[in-house]
Amino acid sequence: MPTKGRVDKGKRGEDAAVLHLKKFGYQIVARNFRCRYGEIDIIARDGDTLVFVEVKSRTSARFGSPFESVDIRKQKKLRQLAVIYLQSVEEYVGNVRFDVVGVYLTPAGEVTEINVIKHAF
Repeated sequence: MPTKGRVDKGKRGEDAAVLHLKKFGYQIVARNFRCRYGEIDIIARDGDTLVFVEVKSRTSARFGSPFESVDIRKQKKLRQLAVIYLQSVEEYVGNVRFDVVGVYLTPAGEVTEINVIKHAF
């Protein structure tokens, strides 16, 4: 079970990611889409593309970059969750892609760096 500090760090990272994505023209469709199989952090539109966004926050690179934690197993799970989401909406979706946002925070929770990998997998 995540500790309160980890939850706070994750929430701050997601909030920062949303603001960053909006600044670059993404329209947020949903946050924290949950089903019994897991959660998608952010679902957004970038033009005519529906984007499923995984956000990873770190306070240091001690355990690797945020992007390294989105391994093959996590990618497979995100694809499965995206299919479940797509089956739940009745609108035409068009193109789909997966982005990963890496957010670095100070130990106090302030954002120091945000990077986005479009078409991450």
